[in-house]
Amino acid sequence: MKRTKSKKLFEEAVLRIPGGVSSPVRAFKAVGGEPLFIRSAKGSKLTDADGNIYVDYVGSWGPMILGHAHPRVIGAIAAAAKRGTSFGAPCELEVALAGEVVKAYPSIQKVRFVSSGTEAVMGALRAARGFTGRKKVIKFDGCYHGHADYLLVKAGSGAQTLGQPDSAGVPQEFTAETLVARFNDATSVEAICKAYPSEIAAIIVEPVVGNMGVILPRDGFLQKLREICDREEIVLVFDEVMTGFRLAYGGAQEVYGVRPDLTALGKIVGGGMPVGAYGGRSEIMDMVAPVGPVYQAGTLSGNPVAMAAGLETLKILKATKPYRTLEKTTRALCDGLREAAKSAGVPVFVAQAGSMFTVFFVDQEVRNADDARRCDTGRFAAFFRGMLEKGISLAPSQFEACFVSSAHAPADVAKTLKAAHVSLTRVPNF
Repeated sequence: MKRTKSKKLFEEAVLRIPGGVSSPVRAFKAVGGEPLFIRSAKGSKLTDADGNIYVDYVGSWGPMILGHAHPRVIGAIAAAAKRGTSFGAPCELEVALAGEVVKAYPSIQKVRFVSSGTEAVMGALRAARGFTGRKKVIKFDGCYHGHADYLLVKAGSGAQTLGQPDSAGVPQEFTAETLVARFNDATSVEAICKAYPSEIAAIIVEPVVGNMGVILPRDGFLQKLREICDREEIVLVFDEVMTGFRLAYGGAQEVYGVRPDLTALGKIVGGGMPVGAYGGRSEIMDMVAPVGPVYQAGTLSGNPVAMAAGLETLKILKATKPYRTLEKTTRALCDGLREAAKSAGVPVFVAQAGSMFTVFFVDQEVRNADDARRCDTGRFAAFFRGMLEKGISLAPSQFEACFVSSAHAPADVAKTLKAAHVSLTRVPNF
């Protein structure tokens, strides 16, 4: 495929934008080559600046569960925009969307809208600290919760590791209250709680991890976190920015039957527009201003265009109930990818959770960040480039999730598997 225009745009972009992109993973540093510049998207397809068409499994990193440019969502956006693109004031649509979120999530009694998943997590953890009067937060090695200073923390060598900054510009003091445990290892959480009794405000977790590739919770892990939090009076926060409304209408907490105290949402709740939300038990959410002393604000929070997109998306999901079909389509794709890898003699572990999946280039199950780090990123990069040349757009990192939408048809899966058979055969030779 010729990508002359994308290349030229990238050359211009690097002169004006750091790295030529507005978010690091888009730069293709992990896979080599130059990024695609997208001209348009429709259904399951992307079209780049050169007119090349790709079957898309990135889906704007998750929110496009209905496919790109769904006509009803676009119609709702257009209608809302005609009435004004931003008010900086309450609007009817945010009340309606709040109602849908509360009905979908029994754990959420009240919800506050923000403009991103990062903001949602920040608001949730601030509320948890305000509610408990405690400072420390437990996160899990490899889980990403946005770019707030105190969450940009590397994993340590042990369960009780104090946070170390994972980014320049973040003082160590900002991460000193962040503690790192191992995903799928409740013992590591117990050890931290024992080391810091009555000091931990919250445990935050992606119930199904998406930001080191898709990693499922082991049986009983989330239930054990709930038990620990109840016993230690810690606020349990589910980061469902990625899984919310995707794994089920009620998210991962519906699938696994565990109710957190607070939930961070994003992606689908905005129908592809810049939206996040956090919500949970009334007594915690009532700590948030103007009711309580925990401050959080934003001019674009509850933006009418974003609310319209989210509300219409949820209406469609509620009416069409696509989750069983999405899982079936994704299972067929993942089974086919496993078979293609086996035929090519390439060791992979294909993880799937509903309509999310990751092809890990490793010869064992991936249960945590240490397992993920054993992956052969060189082989993944070769696979990624091979698939891209055949018109298949995957997440440009070994450590990201891919997504299937209701717009993906059997023909898309067939094309993907045909490309995979060829690309995987060539991987060992790179």
